[in-house]
Formats: sequence, structure tokens, C-alpha cells
Amino acid sequence: MLLALDSRWRRFNDPDYVCSQSGKSFSGVFDIGYDAPDSWPHAIPRDAGTAEVAVGDDKLSADLCRLEDTRFVHCILPLPIKGSDEVFNFGPWAAVESETFYAYIDHATGAVASFAGGAGFLMNDLPGFESDDVTACDLRGGPDGQRPQLFARQGPLARAQTDGISFDELLDIYAATGTDVRPHLNG
Repeated sequence: MLLALDSRWRRFNDPDYVCSQSGKSFSGVFDIGYDAPDSWPHAIPRDAGTAEVAVGDDKLSADLCRLEDTRFVHCILPLPIKGSDEVFNFGPWAAVESETFYAYIDHATGAVASFAGGAGFLMNDLPGFESDDVTACDLRGGPDGQRPQLFARQGPLARAQTDGISFDELLDIYAATGTDVRPHLNG
């Protein structure tokens, strides 16, 4: 693949490479997840040291969330990386209809064999794809044992999911989420 010609990409994927300035090394693409929908106003289970946070009728676990009358499912949003066979994944939350929410629970608990998916709305601001408008998406069943996949219906995010993102765009995403690896890839 063409990206293999980029020395930064090779260093990024070489577990034996160690930056001479910082001593840091990387072993390739890593995903960025979100602990909760952006609208979640309560504690995060990890921070609270529990598997689930419940405040009144509001609940948040690693995979499911209920906030007032809105239901959310934790998803995988894939972005192929141009010039490689690699895929970067965001781990955002989608707001879904109750019917879709409970269908996903039925599948996750083994009550039904498959999850057909449904409509959803992206509920996290993703670096590089920020928008004042809610992003309409399609939620699709993921491979067995994995979270469902989320695909934007239109706009820059949908194009990126179809066409891919560049390595530089991936590095921008990492920097925007607090992990700027660029200074460590220059040799």
C-alpha cells in the first residue's frame, strides 16, 4: 500500500521503533472511545469505580445508556485509512429509538440471533467532524460479540467513512484527543 512509503507510518507501526527524543514507541493504529454520550450529566462508571452509574431513572453502563426518555447504544464508527488496509475506529454513542435499543439488548443477551440495526443520531463531537447539527446515522449490527457499527448518512463524516482519512488526518484526530504522536515520529 502507498502509505508504507511514508517513514512516519512505518515508525508508527513498528513496535521496535523508539523515539530518540522522548523514548516513546507505538505499535500502530489505536481507537478513540467515549465513556458516555456528550449529554450525560452524571458520573462515569470508570471514575465511580462501578460497572454502572444510576441516578434516578438515568443509567449508564459500558454499552447502554438511558437519560430521561432517550436511549443510547455504544457503537463503533469505522474510518478506513487511505493508502493502507488499516481502519481507525471511534467509539461514540448513538441515540436510538426504544425499539432499536431493546432489539439490540435482545441480540446482546442472546435472546435473538441477529440485530437488524436502525436509525440513530451521533451523540459525541468527533474531532475533525464537529458540527452544530445532529448527525443522522444508520446503526448496523457488528460482527458477533462486537458493538454495532455506526455510519453517517451524509456530510463530511459520511464521505470519510466511504473514502477514508489520510494519515495526517488521523494524526490530527489523535492530537485533538490529547495524544499528539507527530513529534515522536520524525526519527
